[in-house]
Amino acid sequence: MKKVESALISVFYKDNLAPIVKLLQENGVTIYSTGGTQSFIEELGAEVTAVEDLTSYPSILGGRVKTLHPKIFGGILNRGDNEQDQAQIAEFGIPNIDLVIVDLYPFEETVASGAEHQAIVEKVDIGGISLIRAAAKNYKDTLIVSSREQYDEVAQILSEKNGATELKDRMRFAAKAFDISSHYDAKIFDYFNSAVEAEEEEKIPAFKVTERSAKTLRYGENPHQSGTFYGELSDMFDQLNGKELSYNNLVDVDAAVSLIDEFPALEGAAFAILKHTNACGVALGSDIKDAYVKALACDPVSAFGGVLIANQPITLAAAEEIHKLFCEVVIAPSFDADALELLKGKKNRIILNRKDIATGGIQFKSLLNGVLAQDKDLKTETAEDLTVATEKAPSDSEVNALLFANKICKHTKSNAIVLAKDGQLFASGVGQTSRVDALNQAIAKAKSFGFDLSEAVMASDAFFPFPDCVELAQKEGIKAVIQPGGSIKDQLSVDYCNENDVAMVMTGVRHFKH
Repeated sequence: MKKVESALISVFYKDNLAPIVKLLQENGVTIYSTGGTQSFIEELGAEVTAVEDLTSYPSILGGRVKTLHPKIFGGILNRGDNEQDQAQIAEFGIPNIDLVIVDLYPFEETVASGAEHQAIVEKVDIGGISLIRAAAKNYKDTLIVSSREQYDEVAQILSEKNGATELKDRMRFAAKAFDISSHYDAKIFDYFNSAVEAEEEEKIPAFKVTERSAKTLRYGENPHQSGTFYGELSDMFDQLNGKELSYNNLVDVDAAVSLIDEFPALEGAAFAILKHTNACGVALGSDIKDAYVKALACDPVSAFGGVLIANQPITLAAAEEIHKLFCEVVIAPSFDADALELLKGKKNRIILNRKDIATGGIQFKSLLNGVLAQDKDLKTETAEDLTVATEKAPSDSEVNALLFANKICKHTKSNAIVLAKDGQLFASGVGQTSRVDALNQAIAKAKSFGFDLSEAVMASDAFFPFPDCVELAQKEGIKAVIQPGGSIKDQLSVDYCNENDVAMVMTGVRHFKH
Protein backbone atom coordinates (compact mmCIF):
# COMPACT_ATOMS: atom_id res chain seq x y z
CA MET A 1 0.00 0.00 0.00
CA LYS A 2 1.31 3.42 -0.98
CA LYS A 3 -0.21 6.78 -0.19
CA VAL A 4 -0.46 9.21 -3.12
CA GLU A 5 1.45 12.38 -2.25
CA SER A 6 2.01 14.11 -5.62
CA ALA A 7 0.08 13.81 -8.88
CA LEU A 8 0.75 15.01 -12.40
CA ILE A 9 -2.43 15.58 -14.40
CA SER A 10 -2.30 16.55 -18.08
CA VAL A 11 -5.18 15.30 -20.20
CA PHE A 12 -6.93 15.94 -23.51
CA TYR A 13 -10.31 14.68 -22.26
CA LYS A 14 -11.58 16.02 -18.94
CA ASP A 15 -14.83 14.06 -18.71
CA ASN A 16 -15.35 12.63 -15.19
CA LEU A 17 -11.99 14.00 -14.02
CA ALA A 18 -13.55 16.26 -11.36
CA PRO A 19 -14.25 13.48 -8.79
CA ILE A 20 -10.60 12.40 -8.88
CA VAL A 21 -9.40 15.98 -8.38
CA LYS A 22 -11.77 16.32 -5.42
CA LEU A 23 -10.44 13.11 -3.83
CA LEU A 24 -6.84 14.24 -4.31
CA GLN A 25 -7.66 17.59 -2.78
CA GLU A 26 -9.34 15.94 0.22
CA ASN A 27 -6.25 13.78 0.77
CA GLY A 28 -3.82 16.69 0.62
CA VAL A 29 -2.16 15.58 -2.62
CA THR A 30 0.07 18.08 -4.40
CA ILE A 31 -1.14 18.47 -7.99
CA TYR A 32 0.99 19.52 -10.96
CA SER A 33 -0.62 20.31 -14.29
CA THR A 34 -0.37 22.09 -17.65
CA GLY A 35 -2.40 24.38 -19.87
CA GLY A 36 -6.10 23.60 -20.22
CA THR A 37 -6.00 20.90 -17.55
CA GLN A 38 -4.51 23.35 -15.09
CA SER A 39 -7.30 25.83 -15.80
CA PHE A 40 -9.89 23.09 -15.39
CA ILE A 41 -8.50 22.08 -11.98
CA GLU A 42 -8.33 25.70 -10.83
CA GLU A 43 -11.98 26.21 -11.82
CA LEU A 44 -12.83 23.31 -9.50
CA GLY A 45 -11.32 25.32 -6.65
CA ALA A 46 -8.36 22.99 -6.15
CA GLU A 47 -4.79 24.14 -5.68
CA VAL A 48 -2.49 23.28 -8.58
CA THR A 49 1.14 23.99 -9.41
CA ALA A 50 1.99 24.75 -13.03
CA VAL A 51 4.55 22.38 -14.52
CA GLU A 52 6.46 25.37 -15.88
CA ASP A 53 6.86 26.71 -12.33
CA LEU A 54 8.47 23.39 -11.37
CA THR A 55 10.73 23.13 -14.41
CA SER A 56 11.38 26.87 -14.89
CA TYR A 57 10.61 26.31 -18.58
CA PRO A 58 7.46 27.47 -20.36
CA SER A 59 5.56 25.36 -22.84
CA ILE A 60 7.51 25.82 -26.09
CA LEU A 61 7.36 24.97 -29.80
CA GLY A 62 3.63 25.51 -30.02
CA GLY A 63 2.94 23.11 -27.15
CA ARG A 64 5.10 20.30 -28.53
CA VAL A 65 7.35 20.49 -25.46
CA LYS A 66 5.66 20.92 -22.07
CA THR A 67 6.52 18.07 -19.74
CA LEU A 68 9.75 16.74 -21.28
CA HIS A 69 12.05 17.74 -18.43
CA PRO A 70 14.22 15.91 -15.83
CA LYS A 71 12.23 17.36 -12.95
CA ILE A 72 9.11 15.68 -14.34
CA PHE A 73 10.60 12.40 -15.47
CA GLY A 74 12.91 12.21 -12.49
CA GLY A 75 9.88 12.62 -10.27
CA ILE A 76 8.12 9.75 -12.02
CA LEU A 77 11.02 7.35 -12.55
CA ASN A 78 12.82 7.56 -9.21
CA ARG A 79 12.78 4.33 -7.21
CA GLY A 80 11.61 4.63 -3.64
CA ASP A 81 13.86 1.82 -2.42
CA ASN A 82 16.98 3.11 -4.20
CA GLU A 83 19.16 5.30 -1.97
CA GLN A 84 21.03 6.87 -4.89
CA ASP A 85 17.76 7.79 -6.64
CA GLN A 86 16.43 9.39 -3.47
CA ALA A 87 19.66 11.30 -2.89
CA GLN A 88 19.61 12.67 -6.43
CA ILE A 89 16.02 13.86 -6.41
CA ALA A 90 16.73 15.60 -3.09
CA GLU A 91 19.88 17.19 -4.54
CA PHE A 92 18.08 18.55 -7.62
CA GLY A 93 14.82 19.50 -5.96
CA ILE A 94 12.76 16.93 -7.81
CA PRO A 95 9.35 16.06 -6.34
CA ASN A 96 8.28 12.45 -5.92
CA ILE A 97 5.36 11.99 -8.36
CA ASP A 98 3.45 8.82 -7.54
CA LEU A 99 0.28 9.36 -9.60
CA VAL A 100 0.24 10.28 -13.29
CA ILE A 101 -3.02 10.94 -15.10
CA VAL A 102 -2.32 11.43 -18.79
CA ASP A 103 -4.17 10.52 -21.96
CA LEU A 104 -3.08 10.68 -25.59
CA TYR A 105 -3.95 13.04 -28.41
CA PRO A 106 -6.82 11.58 -30.51
CA PHE A 107 -4.71 10.29 -33.39
CA GLU A 108 -7.15 7.64 -34.64
CA GLU A 109 -10.10 10.02 -34.51
CA THR A 110 -8.16 12.64 -36.46
CA VAL A 111 -7.27 10.14 -39.18
CA ALA A 112 -10.89 8.95 -39.34
CA SER A 113 -12.11 12.53 -39.71
CA GLY A 114 -10.26 12.88 -43.02
CA ALA A 115 -8.04 15.67 -41.71
CA GLU A 116 -5.05 16.97 -43.64
CA HIS A 117 -1.74 15.16 -43.21
CA GLN A 118 -0.12 17.87 -41.09
CA ALA A 119 -3.09 17.98 -38.71
CA ILE A 120 -2.73 14.22 -38.30
CA VAL A 121 1.01 14.53 -37.64
CA GLU A 122 0.34 17.08 -34.88
CA LYS A 123 -1.80 14.47 -33.13
CA VAL A 124 1.21 12.17 -32.71
CA ASP A 125 1.66 12.50 -28.97
CA ILE A 126 5.22 12.79 -27.65
CA GLY A 127 5.01 14.00 -24.07
CA GLY A 128 1.93 11.95 -23.25
CA ILE A 129 3.31 8.65 -24.52
CA SER A 130 6.60 9.29 -22.73
CA LEU A 131 4.85 10.02 -19.42
CA ILE A 132 2.72 6.91 -19.76
CA ARG A 133 5.69 4.67 -20.45
CA ALA A 134 7.74 6.18 -17.65
CA ALA A 135 4.99 5.83 -15.04
CA ALA A 136 4.13 2.29 -16.18
CA LYS A 137 7.78 1.27 -16.02
CA ASN A 138 7.96 2.52 -12.44
CA TYR A 139 4.70 0.81 -11.40
CA LYS A 140 6.23 -0.22 -8.05
CA ASP A 141 6.01 3.41 -6.95
CA THR A 142 3.70 5.12 -9.43
CA LEU A 143 0.10 4.63 -10.53
CA ILE A 144 -0.46 5.44 -14.21
CA VAL A 145 -3.95 6.39 -15.39
CA SER A 146 -3.73 6.41 -19.18
CA SER A 147 -7.32 6.82 -20.38
CA ARG A 148 -10.54 8.58 -19.37
CA GLU A 149 -12.15 5.11 -19.43
CA GLN A 150 -10.19 4.43 -16.21
CA TYR A 151 -11.30 7.50 -14.25
CA ASP A 152 -14.27 5.89 -12.49
CA GLU A 153 -12.20 2.91 -11.38
CA VAL A 154 -9.37 5.11 -10.09
CA ALA A 155 -11.82 7.29 -8.18
CA GLN A 156 -13.23 4.17 -6.54
CA ILE A 157 -9.76 2.92 -5.56
CA LEU A 158 -8.72 6.27 -4.07
CA SER A 159 -12.01 6.57 -2.21
CA GLU A 160 -11.99 3.05 -0.77
CA LYS A 161 -8.30 3.15 0.17
CA ASN A 162 -8.18 6.71 1.55
CA GLY A 163 -5.96 8.12 -1.18
CA ALA A 164 -3.65 5.09 -1.40
CA THR A 165 -3.03 2.38 -4.00
CA GLU A 166 -1.85 -1.21 -3.76
CA LEU A 167 0.94 -2.79 -5.77
CA LYS A 168 -1.56 -5.01 -7.57
CA ASP A 169 -3.49 -1.89 -8.63
CA ARG A 170 -0.37 -0.23 -9.95
CA MET A 171 0.75 -3.30 -11.90
CA ARG A 172 -2.70 -3.78 -13.45
CA PHE A 173 -2.86 -0.14 -14.55
CA ALA A 174 0.67 -0.43 -15.95
CA ALA A 175 -0.52 -3.32 -18.13
CA LYS A 176 -3.45 -1.17 -19.29
CA ALA A 177 -1.01 1.63 -20.09
CA PHE A 178 1.20 -0.57 -22.27
CA ASP A 179 -1.93 -1.88 -23.99
CA ILE A 180 -2.90 1.69 -24.84
CA SER A 181 0.60 2.77 -25.88
CA SER A 182 1.20 -0.27 -28.10
CA HIS A 183 -2.19 0.21 -29.76
CA TYR A 184 -1.47 3.89 -30.32
CA ASP A 185 1.95 3.23 -31.86
CA ALA A 186 0.55 0.51 -34.12
CA LYS A 187 -2.09 2.89 -35.49
CA ILE A 188 0.55 5.55 -36.14
CA PHE A 189 2.73 2.99 -37.92
CA ASP A 190 -0.19 1.86 -40.08
CA TYR A 191 -0.92 5.44 -41.09
CA PHE A 192 2.66 6.34 -41.96
CA ASN A 193 3.35 3.03 -43.71
CA SER A 194 0.24 3.39 -45.87
CA ALA A 195 1.01 7.05 -46.58
CA VAL A 196 4.48 6.29 -47.91
CA GLU A 197 4.70 7.30 -51.55
CA ALA A 198 6.33 4.11 -52.75
CA GLU A 199 5.62 0.90 -54.55
CA GLU A 200 3.74 -1.67 -52.47
CA GLU A 201 6.78 -3.90 -52.16
CA GLU A 202 8.79 -1.01 -50.68
CA LYS A 203 6.49 -0.60 -47.70
CA ILE A 204 7.66 -2.05 -44.41
CA PRO A 205 6.48 -5.70 -44.34
CA ALA A 206 5.30 -5.77 -40.72
CA PHE A 207 2.21 -7.50 -39.36
CA LYS A 208 0.62 -5.22 -36.77
CA VAL A 209 -2.99 -5.74 -35.84
CA THR A 210 -4.28 -4.17 -32.66
CA GLU A 211 -7.78 -4.24 -31.23
CA ARG A 212 -8.46 -3.14 -27.66
CA SER A 213 -12.09 -4.24 -27.50
CA ALA A 214 -12.63 -7.93 -26.69
CA LYS A 215 -15.70 -10.03 -26.02
CA THR A 216 -15.47 -13.50 -24.54
CA LEU A 217 -17.79 -15.88 -26.36
CA ARG A 218 -19.66 -18.81 -24.87
CA TYR A 219 -17.13 -21.06 -26.61
CA GLY A 220 -15.33 -21.45 -29.94
CA GLU A 221 -16.33 -23.67 -32.84
CA ASN A 222 -17.03 -26.44 -30.31
CA PRO A 223 -17.88 -26.39 -26.60
CA HIS A 224 -14.43 -27.62 -25.57
CA GLN A 225 -12.76 -24.63 -27.31
CA SER A 226 -12.62 -21.15 -25.81
CA GLY A 227 -13.42 -18.22 -28.09
CA THR A 228 -13.02 -14.43 -28.11
CA PHE A 229 -14.08 -11.74 -30.58
CA TYR A 230 -11.76 -8.75 -30.85
CA GLY A 231 -13.53 -5.76 -32.32
CA GLU A 232 -16.54 -3.47 -31.94
CA LEU A 233 -19.60 -5.27 -33.27
CA SER A 234 -21.70 -2.31 -32.21
CA ASP A 235 -19.98 -0.25 -34.91
CA MET A 236 -21.48 -2.57 -37.50
CA PHE A 237 -24.74 -3.81 -36.00
CA ASP A 238 -27.41 -2.90 -33.52
CA GLN A 239 -28.60 -6.14 -31.94
CA LEU A 240 -32.34 -5.77 -31.53
CA ASN A 241 -33.18 -9.18 -30.09
CA GLY A 242 -31.89 -12.58 -29.13
CA LYS A 243 -29.08 -14.32 -27.31
CA GLU A 244 -25.43 -13.41 -27.60
CA LEU A 245 -23.71 -14.20 -30.87
CA SER A 246 -21.55 -17.33 -30.80
CA TYR A 247 -18.26 -17.99 -32.56
CA ASN A 248 -20.03 -19.92 -35.34
CA ASN A 249 -22.75 -17.24 -35.60
CA LEU A 250 -20.07 -14.63 -36.20
CA VAL A 251 -18.34 -16.69 -38.89
CA ASP A 252 -21.67 -17.17 -40.67
CA VAL A 253 -22.63 -13.52 -40.26
CA ASP A 254 -19.35 -12.48 -41.87
CA ALA A 255 -20.00 -14.80 -44.83
CA ALA A 256 -23.58 -13.53 -45.12
CA VAL A 257 -22.53 -9.88 -45.19
CA SER A 258 -19.87 -10.56 -47.83
CA LEU A 259 -22.39 -12.38 -50.04
CA ILE A 260 -25.27 -9.91 -49.80
CA ASP A 261 -22.92 -7.03 -50.63
CA GLU A 262 -22.76 -8.49 -54.14
CA PHE A 263 -26.37 -7.33 -54.57
CA PRO A 264 -26.79 -3.55 -54.06
CA ALA A 265 -30.20 -2.57 -52.71
CA LEU A 266 -30.72 -0.01 -55.46
CA GLU A 267 -30.59 -2.80 -58.05
CA GLY A 268 -33.51 -4.68 -56.48
CA ALA A 269 -34.45 -6.90 -53.57
CA ALA A 270 -32.11 -9.79 -52.72
CA PHE A 271 -32.19 -12.37 -49.95
CA ALA A 272 -29.70 -15.03 -48.88
CA ILE A 273 -29.81 -17.93 -46.43
CA LEU A 274 -26.52 -19.42 -45.25
CA LYS A 275 -25.45 -22.50 -43.32
CA HIS A 276 -21.83 -23.11 -42.33
CA THR A 277 -20.73 -20.10 -44.43
CA ASN A 278 -22.24 -21.49 -47.67
CA ALA A 279 -25.42 -20.22 -49.29
CA CYS A 280 -28.28 -22.72 -49.31
CA GLY A 281 -30.64 -20.12 -50.74
CA VAL A 282 -30.14 -16.92 -52.72
CA ALA A 283 -32.71 -15.12 -54.82
CA LEU A 284 -33.71 -11.83 -56.34
CA GLY A 285 -37.34 -10.76 -56.11
CA SER A 286 -39.93 -8.12 -56.90
CA ASP A 287 -39.79 -7.19 -53.21
CA ILE A 288 -38.05 -8.51 -50.11
CA LYS A 289 -40.84 -11.00 -49.31
CA ASP A 290 -40.69 -12.42 -52.83
CA ALA A 291 -36.89 -12.68 -52.63
CA TYR A 292 -37.12 -14.52 -49.29
CA VAL A 293 -39.75 -17.00 -50.51
CA LYS A 294 -37.62 -17.82 -53.56
CA ALA A 295 -34.45 -18.12 -51.45
CA LEU A 296 -36.17 -20.49 -49.02
CA ALA A 297 -37.41 -22.64 -51.91
CA CYS A 298 -33.80 -23.29 -52.95
CA ASP A 299 -33.26 -25.62 -49.97
CA PRO A 300 -35.88 -25.42 -47.21
CA VAL A 301 -34.23 -28.30 -45.35
CA SER A 302 -30.81 -26.67 -44.94
CA ALA A 303 -32.42 -23.30 -44.14
CA PHE A 304 -33.43 -24.67 -40.73
CA GLY A 305 -31.22 -22.95 -38.14
CA GLY A 306 -29.58 -20.76 -40.76
CA VAL A 307 -28.43 -17.15 -41.00
CA LEU A 308 -30.77 -14.96 -43.05
CA ILE A 309 -29.76 -11.67 -44.64
CA ALA A 310 -31.59 -9.11 -46.76
CA ASN A 311 -30.31 -6.17 -48.76
CA GLN A 312 -33.48 -4.13 -48.14
CA PRO A 313 -35.66 -3.42 -45.08
CA ILE A 314 -37.72 -6.30 -43.72
CA THR A 315 -41.44 -5.62 -44.17
CA LEU A 316 -44.26 -7.18 -42.20
CA ALA A 317 -45.15 -9.36 -45.19
CA ALA A 318 -41.58 -10.70 -45.29
CA ALA A 319 -41.45 -11.10 -41.51
CA GLU A 320 -44.64 -13.20 -41.53
CA GLU A 321 -42.89 -15.69 -43.82
CA ILE A 322 -39.58 -15.60 -41.97
CA HIS A 323 -41.34 -16.14 -38.63
CA LYS A 324 -42.47 -19.57 -39.80
CA LEU A 325 -38.85 -20.74 -40.00
CA PHE A 326 -36.53 -21.60 -37.12
CA CYS A 327 -33.43 -19.52 -37.83
CA GLU A 328 -30.49 -18.37 -35.75
CA VAL A 329 -29.93 -14.87 -37.14
CA VAL A 330 -31.82 -12.33 -39.26
CA ILE A 331 -29.85 -9.39 -40.69
CA ALA A 332 -31.18 -6.39 -42.61
CA PRO A 333 -30.44 -2.68 -43.07
CA SER A 334 -33.66 -1.97 -41.12
CA PHE A 335 -36.92 -3.52 -39.95
CA ASP A 336 -40.40 -2.05 -40.16
CA ALA A 337 -41.76 -1.63 -36.62
CA ASP A 338 -44.50 -4.26 -36.99
CA ALA A 339 -42.08 -6.67 -38.67
CA LEU A 340 -39.60 -6.30 -35.81
CA GLU A 341 -42.29 -6.84 -33.20
CA LEU A 342 -43.32 -10.09 -34.89
CA LEU A 343 -39.76 -11.40 -35.28
CA LYS A 344 -39.07 -10.66 -31.62
CA GLY A 345 -41.72 -13.25 -30.84
CA LYS A 346 -38.93 -15.84 -30.61
CA LYS A 347 -36.75 -14.58 -27.79
CA ASN A 348 -33.56 -16.38 -28.83
CA ARG A 349 -33.72 -15.27 -32.46
CA ILE A 350 -30.82 -12.89 -33.06
CA ILE A 351 -31.92 -9.80 -34.98
CA LEU A 352 -29.21 -7.52 -36.31
CA ASN A 353 -29.81 -4.09 -37.77
CA ARG A 354 -26.84 -3.57 -40.06
CA LYS A 355 -25.25 -0.13 -40.15
CA ASP A 356 -23.82 1.49 -43.24
CA ILE A 357 -20.17 0.82 -42.50
CA ALA A 358 -17.53 -0.79 -44.69
CA THR A 359 -15.54 -3.78 -43.48
CA GLY A 360 -11.75 -3.89 -43.76
CA GLY A 361 -9.99 -4.73 -47.00
CA ILE A 362 -7.50 -7.23 -45.57
CA GLN A 363 -8.12 -10.79 -44.37
CA PHE A 364 -6.00 -12.61 -41.79
CA LYS A 365 -5.73 -16.26 -40.90
CA SER A 366 -3.48 -17.77 -38.27
CA LEU A 367 -1.85 -21.05 -39.22
CA LEU A 368 1.27 -23.09 -38.53
CA ASN A 369 3.65 -20.75 -36.71
CA GLY A 370 2.53 -17.56 -38.43
CA VAL A 371 -0.23 -15.54 -40.04
CA LEU A 372 -1.48 -15.34 -43.62
CA ALA A 373 -2.69 -11.97 -44.88
CA GLN A 374 -4.33 -11.15 -48.18
CA ASP A 375 -6.52 -8.57 -49.86
CA LYS A 376 -10.21 -9.45 -49.75
CA ASP A 377 -11.63 -10.80 -52.99
CA LEU A 378 -13.50 -7.66 -54.02
CA LYS A 379 -13.57 -8.41 -57.75
CA THR A 380 -17.08 -8.84 -59.11
CA GLU A 381 -17.40 -9.58 -62.80
CA THR A 382 -19.77 -7.65 -65.05
CA ALA A 383 -20.97 -8.34 -68.59
CA GLU A 384 -18.01 -6.33 -69.91
CA ASP A 385 -15.58 -8.77 -68.26
CA LEU A 386 -16.93 -11.82 -70.09
CA THR A 387 -15.20 -13.38 -73.08
CA VAL A 388 -17.38 -15.65 -75.18
CA ALA A 389 -15.35 -18.81 -75.74
CA THR A 390 -17.87 -20.74 -77.85
CA GLU A 391 -19.51 -20.29 -81.23
CA LYS A 392 -22.81 -19.72 -79.46
CA ALA A 393 -23.09 -16.60 -77.32
CA PRO A 394 -25.38 -16.55 -74.29
CA SER A 395 -28.60 -14.55 -74.49
CA ASP A 396 -29.08 -11.43 -72.39
CA SER A 397 -31.14 -13.35 -69.84
CA GLU A 398 -28.48 -16.07 -69.71
CA VAL A 399 -25.77 -13.46 -69.15
CA ASN A 400 -27.73 -12.10 -66.17
CA ALA A 401 -28.16 -15.63 -64.80
CA LEU A 402 -24.46 -16.39 -65.31
CA LEU A 403 -23.35 -13.27 -63.47
CA PHE A 404 -25.82 -14.05 -60.65
CA ALA A 405 -24.46 -17.60 -60.34
CA ASN A 406 -20.88 -16.36 -60.50
CA LYS A 407 -21.45 -14.03 -57.53
CA ILE A 408 -22.71 -16.92 -55.43
CA CYS A 409 -19.88 -19.18 -56.60
CA LYS A 410 -17.35 -16.59 -55.45
CA HIS A 411 -18.63 -16.99 -51.87
CA THR A 412 -18.89 -20.80 -51.90
CA LYS A 413 -16.26 -23.15 -50.47
CA SER A 414 -14.07 -24.64 -53.19
CA ASN A 415 -14.35 -26.85 -55.12
CA ALA A 416 -17.59 -25.10 -55.98
CA ILE A 417 -20.29 -25.43 -58.62
CA VAL A 418 -23.44 -23.31 -58.69
CA LEU A 419 -26.59 -23.98 -60.71
CA ALA A 420 -29.06 -21.13 -61.13
CA LYS A 421 -31.72 -19.57 -63.31
CA ASP A 422 -33.53 -16.24 -63.47
CA GLY A 423 -32.12 -14.78 -60.26
CA GLN A 424 -32.60 -17.90 -58.15
CA LEU A 425 -30.07 -20.38 -56.84
CA PHE A 426 -31.12 -23.92 -57.74
CA ALA A 427 -28.31 -25.72 -55.93
CA SER A 428 -24.60 -25.65 -55.26
CA GLY A 429 -21.89 -28.23 -54.76
CA VAL A 430 -19.59 -27.04 -51.99
CA GLY A 431 -16.20 -27.93 -50.59
CA GLN A 432 -15.72 -31.08 -52.64
CA THR A 433 -12.38 -32.68 -53.43
CA SER A 434 -13.19 -32.81 -57.14
CA ARG A 435 -15.22 -30.52 -59.36
CA VAL A 436 -17.15 -33.50 -60.73
CA ASP A 437 -18.21 -34.38 -57.18
CA ALA A 438 -19.31 -30.77 -56.64
CA LEU A 439 -21.41 -30.86 -59.82
CA ASN A 440 -22.99 -34.20 -58.96
CA GLN A 441 -23.86 -32.86 -55.52
CA ALA A 442 -25.46 -29.76 -57.04
CA ILE A 443 -27.47 -31.76 -59.57
CA ALA A 444 -28.75 -34.17 -56.92
CA LYS A 445 -29.81 -31.33 -54.61
CA ALA A 446 -31.54 -29.38 -57.38
CA LYS A 447 -33.54 -32.44 -58.42
CA SER A 448 -34.45 -33.28 -54.81
CA PHE A 449 -36.19 -29.90 -54.48
CA GLY A 450 -37.98 -30.17 -57.82
CA PHE A 451 -35.93 -27.77 -59.92
CA ASP A 452 -35.93 -28.32 -63.68
CA LEU A 453 -32.37 -27.80 -64.87
CA SER A 454 -33.49 -27.34 -68.44
CA GLU A 455 -32.02 -24.02 -69.62
CA ALA A 456 -30.39 -23.33 -66.26
CA VAL A 457 -26.80 -22.05 -66.08
CA MET A 458 -23.68 -23.33 -64.33
CA ALA A 459 -20.86 -21.41 -62.63
CA SER A 460 -17.51 -22.84 -61.56
CA ASP A 461 -15.03 -21.16 -59.22
CA ALA A 462 -12.06 -22.46 -61.25
CA PHE A 463 -11.33 -23.89 -64.69
CA PHE A 464 -12.35 -27.32 -65.99
CA PRO A 465 -9.27 -29.49 -66.55
CA PHE A 466 -11.40 -31.92 -68.56
CA PRO A 467 -14.73 -31.70 -70.41
CA ASP A 468 -16.46 -34.09 -67.96
CA CYS A 469 -18.27 -31.33 -66.04
CA VAL A 470 -19.70 -29.58 -69.08
CA GLU A 471 -20.79 -32.96 -70.43
CA LEU A 472 -22.60 -33.83 -67.20
CA ALA A 473 -24.20 -30.38 -67.07
CA GLN A 474 -25.32 -30.43 -70.70
CA LYS A 475 -27.00 -33.82 -70.28
CA GLU A 476 -29.04 -32.31 -67.42
CA GLY A 477 -30.21 -29.42 -69.63
CA ILE A 478 -27.68 -26.72 -68.77
CA LYS A 479 -27.51 -24.21 -71.63
CA ALA A 480 -24.79 -21.78 -70.53
CA VAL A 481 -21.60 -21.98 -68.48
CA ILE A 482 -19.36 -19.39 -66.79
CA GLN A 483 -15.85 -20.22 -65.67
CA PRO A 484 -12.47 -18.47 -65.27
CA GLY A 485 -10.63 -20.44 -67.95
CA GLY A 486 -6.89 -20.92 -67.79
CA SER A 487 -6.52 -24.68 -68.17
CA ILE A 488 -4.14 -26.00 -70.81
CA LYS A 489 -7.09 -28.15 -71.82
CA ASP A 490 -9.71 -25.39 -71.99
CA GLN A 491 -10.31 -26.20 -75.65
CA LEU A 492 -11.64 -29.67 -74.79
CA SER A 493 -14.50 -28.12 -72.80
CA VAL A 494 -15.08 -25.47 -75.46
CA ASP A 495 -15.22 -28.11 -78.18
CA TYR A 496 -17.80 -30.13 -76.27
CA CYS A 497 -19.96 -27.01 -75.81
CA ASN A 498 -19.70 -26.17 -79.52
CA GLU A 499 -20.75 -29.69 -80.44
CA ASN A 500 -23.74 -29.62 -78.10
CA ASP A 501 -25.16 -26.11 -78.49
CA VAL A 502 -23.97 -24.81 -75.10
CA ALA A 503 -22.72 -21.25 -74.61
CA MET A 504 -19.59 -20.74 -72.52
CA VAL A 505 -18.05 -17.52 -71.26
CA MET A 506 -14.75 -17.04 -69.46
CA THR A 507 -13.97 -14.37 -66.87
CA GLY A 508 -10.21 -14.76 -66.52
CA VAL A 509 -10.67 -14.48 -62.73
CA ARG A 510 -10.54 -17.43 -60.34
CA HIS A 511 -12.52 -17.25 -57.09
CA PHE A 512 -11.14 -19.99 -54.86
CA LYS A 513 -12.46 -19.84 -51.29
CA HIS A 514 -10.49 -22.15 -49.01
